[in-house]
Amino acid sequence: MAGGKLTPRQKMINLMYLVFIAMLAMNMSKEVLSAFGLMNEKLEVTNSSTTLRNEAFMNKLGQLAQEQPAQYADLKAKADKVKILVEDLNSYIDNLKSEMTANLTDPKDYEIMDKADFLDSKFFKNDKISPEGQEFVNKINHYRDEVAKLVPSVASKVNSVFSTEDVTNREGVKLPWLEYHYKGFPLVASLTKLTQLQADVKNINSEVLSTMLTGEQASQLSFTNYKALVVLDKTAFFPGEKVTGKIVLGRVDENTKPKSVILNGAQMNPSSFKQGGVVLDFNAGALGQNPLKGKFIFTEEGKEVPVDFESTYTVVPRPNSATISADKMNVVYRGVVNPMTISFAGIPDNNVSASAPGLSKAGNGKYNMNPGSGTEVVINVSGKMSDGKVVTDRKTFRIKGIPGPTGTIRGEMGVVKGPKSNLEIATVGAKLLDFDFEVGLDVVGFNFKIAGQPTVVVSGNKLNAQCKSVLAKAGRGDQVTISEIKTKLVGAGSYLLPRTAPVIFEIQ
Repeated sequence: MAGGKLTPRQKMINLMYLVFIAMLAMNMSKEVLSAFGLMNEKLEVTNSSTTLRNEAFMNKLGQLAQEQPAQYADLKAKADKVKILVEDLNSYIDNLKSEMTANLTDPKDYEIMDKADFLDSKFFKNDKISPEGQEFVNKINHYRDEVAKLVPSVASKVNSVFSTEDVTNREGVKLPWLEYHYKGFPLVASLTKLTQLQADVKNINSEVLSTMLTGEQASQLSFTNYKALVVLDKTAFFPGEKVTGKIVLGRVDENTKPKSVILNGAQMNPSSFKQGGVVLDFNAGALGQNPLKGKFIFTEEGKEVPVDFESTYTVVPRPNSATISADKMNVVYRGVVNPMTISFAGIPDNNVSASAPGLSKAGNGKYNMNPGSGTEVVINVSGKMSDGKVVTDRKTFRIKGIPGPTGTIRGEMGVVKGPKSNLEIATVGAKLLDFDFEVGLDVVGFNFKIAGQPTVVVSGNKLNAQCKSVLAKAGRGDQVTISEIKTKLVGAGSYLLPRTAPVIFEIQ
């Protein structure tokens, strides 16, 4: 386009060509910015779920600390210290993110978040880290060091995930951690990185709490620490039936036998103690709640040690309603097999029948539901009692579609980094996040885009020859956006999933 004498018409054509290239670059930039925004939203949702899970962990630990202070009080105090560290760092990042978007009219208009001015001016001054930037690094260092000190079992992981050591870039130059991760990045990219940092904090907190709850040592094997349990063959009985079951210790041991057992004021026959427990076999009694109360008496170091137990059982009328429950959740999903348990209390499975569109039997009391069109499905159940009478019931379930998946390259989501050779042979895939069912996903097509070059529409899940030709022109630091990913469920016929979130590959 340069050199030689150009006519006015040729000059105009050249100018239009340059404008066209600039417009392509702008469109690519908008796609990347929107992709980061979508990733940030998904991380925010995941962070909210993790926060709720951690709160449930803390509530459980608090309850255990009240009920068993000797075992759990110190753990609860340590968990509270970790919680303060988590909340301090998370609150600091929330305030930072609020400052980043304070001047935006629409904080979800990601296509305008292409500038790096905010963090560049806040974290750096005269090519050096500013006091505000050092404060950010200090916050991370303080959180990392204190958590590692409080919970040594996660020290290795927290030191790795929250390392702020210098980083060597692809040119082999060592850069400060803060500069490598936050200098010169678009606003939306930095926003997403901060949200990911919050996700790491919350996930580490989940691991800490889980370790505390599951790592508590077993109680001393003294009889005073045993708990007697009433284990009935079922929770409700009909009038005239025998109550069957047994009373056992927390540690069921054939060789651990009591000196005597007292049940509801009466001495039990020693022969009733079998297989580590007292075998029960007596008439149910009247309708309603009935007590089971007594004690085991053991001899320990020459002294009698009583272990009390107390429970109740309920005698109920003959059944007139069924028990219908979804094994996974209170709804059924279109496109997958929904396992269900269907039964009638007190009626054997061979006398119970269930019917509904898409329902099939899979075993004893187990069914599979493959819902079709519509928003609801009704399951009808009937049971034949021992006296020949038939009882019926029905229940309505909501039908929902499967949520949209997230795109992957080499099984990784978000921004994946690697050499061009990796991308050339990589498989484009998709994952369903936070979905309770194991499903197979097939990618049948996608769009392949590199800045300044035309979009390639691909059929299948791997790069075609046109993609590789476009990729050959890209260099280090260029980003490839895989978007408009078309995903199908394996074995679900023509059922199409909602839009799949894009994935980005950065060439190194």
